[in-house]
Amino acid sequence: MSNESKTRFLSRPWLVRAVVLLVIVSLLAPSAVSALTYEPSDTNLQKGTIESPAGGTTVISIQGFKFKGKANGKKPARLVGVGPRGDVKWVHNGSNVDATWFYDVDPVNGSNVLVTGTARGGTIIYEYNPQDDEVVWKERFDGVHDTHDADLINGDQLLVANMRNYNPEKEVNEDRIFIYDRGEDEIVWEWQFRNHTDWTKKQGGTYAGDGTNDDWTHVNDVDKIAEGQYLVSPRNFDQVMVINRSTKDIDMRLGSDNNYDVMNEQHNPTYMESENGTPTLLVADSHGDRVVEYAKRDDGWEQTWQVGSQQSFNWPRDADRLPNGNTLIVDSNNHRVIEVNPQGEIVWEFYAPWAPYDVERMHLGDEAMGTDRPTMADQNARGEYPITGSAGLTPGTGEKLTFSQWLTAAFAGTPIAEPMGEFATQWSKIAPWVRPVWMGPWDFVGAVAAGLLLVGWVFGELLYNRKRISSGVRRRIA
Repeated sequence: MSNESKTRFLSRPWLVRAVVLLVIVSLLAPSAVSALTYEPSDTNLQKGTIESPAGGTTVISIQGFKFKGKANGKKPARLVGVGPRGDVKWVHNGSNVDATWFYDVDPVNGSNVLVTGTARGGTIIYEYNPQDDEVVWKERFDGVHDTHDADLINGDQLLVANMRNYNPEKEVNEDRIFIYDRGEDEIVWEWQFRNHTDWTKKQGGTYAGDGTNDDWTHVNDVDKIAEGQYLVSPRNFDQVMVINRSTKDIDMRLGSDNNYDVMNEQHNPTYMESENGTPTLLVADSHGDRVVEYAKRDDGWEQTWQVGSQQSFNWPRDADRLPNGNTLIVDSNNHRVIEVNPQGEIVWEFYAPWAPYDVERMHLGDEAMGTDRPTMADQNARGEYPITGSAGLTPGTGEKLTFSQWLTAAFAGTPIAEPMGEFATQWSKIAPWVRPVWMGPWDFVGAVAAGLLLVGWVFGELLYNRKRISSGVRRRIA
């Protein structure tokens, strides 16, 4: 278009408005079609690649979504029992027990599960029998907010990772690990982070009172890995540690604050030992969008295995080693669970919106007790591997690109590659939580673009008509 043509086009405001309106309608059309054709059901629970049957029931905890303390019925917290070939066996909805979020789930007695969830005002931990659809027992901890993990140990004791435990009266964060004895109805042991660590880079354990540091450690996992030893994952410190119950010392530590080359906001580590007794940690490196394995060598750690990247994962939050040498992974923001062999090939895949958190194979028991499961060093499978073989039922899990992946690829090698890459990463983490359940990922991009264009249009109209608006305001005031 020549400069003269552009001038004639812009001199006709009605034509400009018509074009802008047409673009907005075009951007919103896919979302409108999705809204009109969407039918709420459990059909979004679906199998992907199934190369090898699972060998038993897989139980998946789905975090779900809440807003202002209330659960979203379209993005429910639920537990799903999945058969060996990806068929749904049972579904347990969080609304049945007033849960707004579900987190950790552990097999109990071979048939039941121990569930950790968030309820309004506190945390609930209970044993659930899926065969009879009944709660066997339940404990509620009022004021213990957003707990991600609790394990049943020593018979009837609960080992609890207590995050967001800020004390406004003392003006300190009291994030801790504690043991609650159900028979005695009391806490019999605790370990506070501020008493045993020096976290000068992360608010130092102080409490601002304005919400800026309410979530200090974000300790999201605790496992009993041996008698008197507990594996702990303070996500906000980018490290995993082993706590000694008797001495309260830190016996072992992987990672350090802000050292993102090792881990970046990790979840649910698993402790293993190789055939020669080498301590080994398998970690879901969530913000790094990968799963990694480290072996302890003298005073340091060596990365022996990595699977996945930003091209295949979006916020993985659980990784368990199976006895057959494969790894069971929760790819949270891609809303799926996958089992991969040591070379990263998917042999079992299941899609489970919204934001699955934890996964277990019922017949194998709690992964924390599986110290006899093979490490990658034992399997001669050291190295870094991509994820391959996905059914790709949602963008980002196969050959279909997400908006974030497209954006990163489009600006690769340009002067603005780094800031666009950072924006793409943030979009990938936030968009799944705010996107309506009936709207596809690319439909959501179109809706956001339409919204921004509409705001720009309104601003342009105000600017174009500023003299007329100003005159009208003066006449009314006069």
